[in-house]
Parts: sequence; structure tokens; C-alpha cells
Amino acid sequence: MQHPLSIYNTLHRRKEAFVPTQAPHVGLYVCGPTVYGDAHLGHARPAITFDILFRYLSHLGYKVRYVRNITDVGHLEHDADEGEDKIAKKARLEQLEPMEVVQYYLIRYHHAMGRLGVLPPSIEPMASGHIIEQIALTQQILDAGFAYESNGSVYFDVEKYDKSFNYGELSGRRIEDMLSNTRTLDGQDEKRGPLDFALWKKAQPEHIMRWPSPWGEGFPGWHAECTAMGRKYLGEQFDIHGGGMDLIFPHHECEIAQAKASQDGEPMVRYWMHNNMITINGQKMGKSLGNFITLDQFFTGEHDQLEQAYSPMTIRFFILSAHYRGTVDFSNEALKAAEKGLARLLDAAALLDGLQAGSTTSIEGIQGLSERCHAALNDDLNTPIAIAELFEAARAINSIHHKQATITAEDLDELRRVYRLFLFDLLGLRDERLGEGGASEAFSGAVDLLLSIRAEAKGKKDWATSDRIRDELSALGFTIKDTKEGTEWSL
Repeated sequence: MQHPLSIYNTLHRRKEAFVPTQAPHVGLYVCGPTVYGDAHLGHARPAITFDILFRYLSHLGYKVRYVRNITDVGHLEHDADEGEDKIAKKARLEQLEPMEVVQYYLIRYHHAMGRLGVLPPSIEPMASGHIIEQIALTQQILDAGFAYESNGSVYFDVEKYDKSFNYGELSGRRIEDMLSNTRTLDGQDEKRGPLDFALWKKAQPEHIMRWPSPWGEGFPGWHAECTAMGRKYLGEQFDIHGGGMDLIFPHHECEIAQAKASQDGEPMVRYWMHNNMITINGQKMGKSLGNFITLDQFFTGEHDQLEQAYSPMTIRFFILSAHYRGTVDFSNEALKAAEKGLARLLDAAALLDGLQAGSTTSIEGIQGLSERCHAALNDDLNTPIAIAELFEAARAINSIHHKQATITAEDLDELRRVYRLFLFDLLGLRDERLGEGGASEAFSGAVDLLLSIRAEAKGKKDWATSDRIRDELSALGFTIKDTKEGTEWSL
């Protein structure tokens, strides 16, 4: 392949060349949301990160099966084995059926992701629809001797597993350290060891969501869900498993243990990828901490920490402006800078069709743009470097537009293709200022018509009409510039 892709594998703590198990097919699994509240900025980051991976792998010619699950049962408070189900608690407080809560927030999640330009996955399985697979997984682990039943619940025996394999290989934790730092909590006496985690939990009388199983009525453990669904749709070994860094331990660590315990020690995943957190005042943004800003609040500006509304594409560009493994700290200043930077790139894209070739030599920085942008994304999806290359190209586009530089016809065709490929197709950005689809053409046509009427008014020295059109367009947010070549506008 012309452009070899390397990605950072959390399992080995290094960048590795990406070689699919069954090329050209690629299996990609990403942990999706637990739908009991509106999506916030922290949810946008993994969705956008793995959307870029999905788009880029497809661009490289791979046939990607992208599975992103929805957790609608079994995710208990504090990510623990005790406490109330997060969705059931929301349903109880709002006097709704749990699946009413799921349906309401799932629709809103999809709407927010669509506005952010996140492509839908190939398959979006729900945990409640895969109870049979989770029971089968639990039974396999029992049969292998790495789990035990206790009072109608089934727990994974971490210490026994660690003697055969390595519990902690993903997170770098040692079981001795974990045991010395773990205190026995009330209600955990049915576990043999404090590190053991639930594969299946017995439902207490007040628990709404429950299913029959060989061990009595209950519900699946949170960790078992992703292992069962990933294996069902991608096979016993697949290429990439992704999610936020906050899932490395315990969620993904437990997934590795469950897979190996049920597959004679064979790992399920070859590459583990994790995006870093969004922070607010240096602290992780999350529902459990109560310091989150929902995506809808960003879009409307209705939050006391927001100085203005920020469009979905501004949010997407803000997230892509940092490497996915680096932290991103929310601030109004950073979002405003993202807004201006995105406008510069989109303004340059709008000028592309009007550029004229007029030289046998091209402006510096245009040739090799495709190779440099590919090299950036091949280097562990380095979107900030790709964006920097597009800024350089935008500077060249503006120079050509203002007749300060020239370009050959061949290079102009390549510039148009590559600039749009990376800005729109691979980074997934779009110009929201002009609407979508045919609306943008009609919008541009209407503004051009107004400016042509203004030009006629100026020709007749009807300064009142000319000034009125300019002033009212300016009041609506347009920038009007009169140049030697004619009038230019931008929003």
C-alpha cells in the first residue's frame, strides 16, 4: 500500500504499523454511550476521533465494519458492581419505562452526532438485545474455570486468571498493588476476591430490568456486554477496539480477561486505541462529576460558562485541532480561535473554483500537499499536522486569488482535489454558513444578485441604494469588499 498507516497501540505503549487480520476487511469496535442523559463535549471526542479513523481506513481502500454499541442496561452507578442501574435510576426519577429513557436520549444522541458530521457506524448493537450472547459468554468462562456462581450472581475470578495470564496488561497495573490498595466494601462479601467483577448480577426485587438465566433472574455485567457484542459481529479476533482513556481500566482490562478466559488464552483485539479526555478547568468533563456542558448547550450558547453559541463544525474543528491522545481543555478563547481558523479554511475552499491557472511554475507549498497530508494522518491520525498543511494551502489559495502568485493548470486541479478531499471528506468538515445541499447554491445566488443590484446602483451613482445594501448585509454578518476585480463577500 502506498501510504502505510501506523497507530498507537495502548496494549504495547507504542506506535505500530497497522496490518489487518484479514485484509482488505477491517473490524473496528468502539464503546458507545450509556444513554441516560444528553451527550456532552466528552462524548463528542471519541465519536469524532473514531469517525476520522473510519473515514481514513475507508479512504485507504479497506472495507470497514464499524461497530459502536449502545449501553442500555447493566451500567451501574460509579461503574461498580453494586448500586442502581444508571438508566433504571433515571426512569424511576422521571416515572418512565427504562426503554422510554433509552429511546429519548438515543434519538437525541443520533441527532447531535449527525450535526457534528459523525458518520453512523455499520452496526449499532444494544446491550439489551444481546442478553443471550452475554449469558453464553458467562457460561464459557464458568466452564473454563475462571468464574464462579455466588447467590445467583456470577463473578470473574481475577486472581485465578492472573496465575495463567496477566490481569493488568493493558493498564500496566500489577495485581499485588491493586490488592494492597483495595479495601473490602460492604455488600461485596459474596465475592471471593475484592478485584473480582460481575459477569451476571442477580436482580434484587426492586430491579426493573431483568432476564432469566441459568443462575436465576438477573442482568449482565457492564464489561461482558462489549466482549459479547464485539465477538458476535467481528469474530473471535478483530483488528481495533477503541474508546476513551477512562475506559482502559477497568472496562477494557476486563474485556481482555473475559475474551482470553473464554478463548483458551487467545486475545480478541490486536490494536487498542484510546482518545484522551476533554477537561474543564483541568478536571475531566463528565456526568458523574456534574461539570459537563451538553452539545445542545454549545449549539445554543445557553450555559453560564459559554460566552456565545458555537456551531457543530466549530466543535468538530476544535476537537480535531488537538491530537486525539492529547488533552483538550475547554475555554471560550480556544473555541473562538477554532471558529476563526475554520472560517479561514472554508473561505479558501470557496475561492477554489474561481482561481485561474496562469503560469508554467506554481506557488511554493502546493506541490506535495497530498503526500504531506497523508503522512500526517498515517502518523497515528495526526489531524493537527494535516490542518496545518491545509492552512498553508489556504495561504497559497489567497495569494493566487489576489494575483500575488500563480499556479499551473495541473497543480490547480490537484489543489482543488486534495484540499476538498482532506477538508471535507476525511476531516468531515462542512460549511454550515451556506446551509446544506442545494440551499447553499441558492443562498450564494441570492447574495450575488443583491451585489449585482448594488453594482448597478453604484454605476448610476445611486449611493443611497448602494450603501443600504452594503450596510444591511454587514448587519446580517456579511463582510463586503470592493476590489479591482469586483465585489467579494464572505459570512
